Amino acid sequence: MKQRTLERIGRPVSVVGLGTWQLGADWGEVTEADALAVLEASAEAGVTFYDTADVYGDGRSERILGRFVAEHSDAGFMVATKMGRRAEQVPANYSEANFRSWIDRSRTNLGTDRLDLVQLHCPPSEVIDDDRTYDVLDRLVEDGSIAAYGVSVETAAQALSAIGRPHVASVQIILNAFRAKPLDEVLPAAEAAGVGIIARVPLASGLLSGKYHLNTTFAADDHRTYNRDGSAFDVGETFSGVDYATGVEAAREFSELVAESDLDITPAQAAIAWIAHQPGVSTVIPGARNVAQAQANAAAGVVAELPASFLEGVADLYDRRIRAQVHARW
Repeated sequence: MKQRTLERIGRPVSVVGLGTWQLGADWGEVTEADALAVLEASAEAGVTFYDTADVYGDGRSERILGRFVAEHSDAGFMVATKMGRRAEQVPANYSEANFRSWIDRSRTNLGTDRLDLVQLHCPPSEVIDDDRTYDVLDRLVEDGSIAAYGVSVETAAQALSAIGRPHVASVQIILNAFRAKPLDEVLPAAEAAGVGIIARVPLASGLLSGKYHLNTTFAADDHRTYNRDGSAFDVGETFSGVDYATGVEAAREFSELVAESDLDITPAQAAIAWIAHQPGVSTVIPGARNVAQAQANAAAGVVAELPASFLEGVADLYDRRIRAQVHARW
């Protein structure tokens, strides 16, 4: 597994990490035993970076991850959690008192005195642009509650605002073959500033695996069922904001492109490798609901190179099928 260093923290992370939303909630049921098996498989495959949030399963993901990390205390894992969605996402709720309350809860869930990396969890733009936000986060670093902080964002404009802050260690943003806008400005700006980029939703909620069809159904408690209209949270988090029918057809083309390129990897692995090969990306965080998925995702972290014809084909597919739906919106 390739490693890259989060420059402002000075810590190496695996180029393919693991997102643990699936292990908490909103993707159908995953038992605790299965969740721990996914974590073990990822670690055995070389994953050292784990992303969670205090709201995934109301803390379930953090608690399971904390138990796993405690059992591997010498492994050097880095855990990034997120805060800010335990209350209504209005600027007034992003107060120092709430920050400390949320952080204390995450420290308890994860079983640690100091959190490795805390990210604001897609807050309003006003919070990202406010000097007071970073004053509070700096105090939390100074008193040892957190080692570093970053911002998880929905839009490129929010990412650029956060990158301009001197102590922001990382920006987490949706980046995949169906959401390529961060390539324009965000990745170059982050690389120039030494800010890490954590790429989430790498498979467009599974679309890029090429396994879905128009009649595929998802569990009632799966966000791919209940959030297609964005009624629960930003619709960009579900299928990357792409209309499902369009996404299924575009994913079929993506799978054909992988086959034509003789990559000898699955479409999902090609999608992850495509992100990992973008200059400025620190780590990609696909999720996994079972051991096989965790192993396959991690294997994408050792793909040496991608042919120019494949990269050109992905760009063409995005321009023809996807750009009009998502590029201007996020």
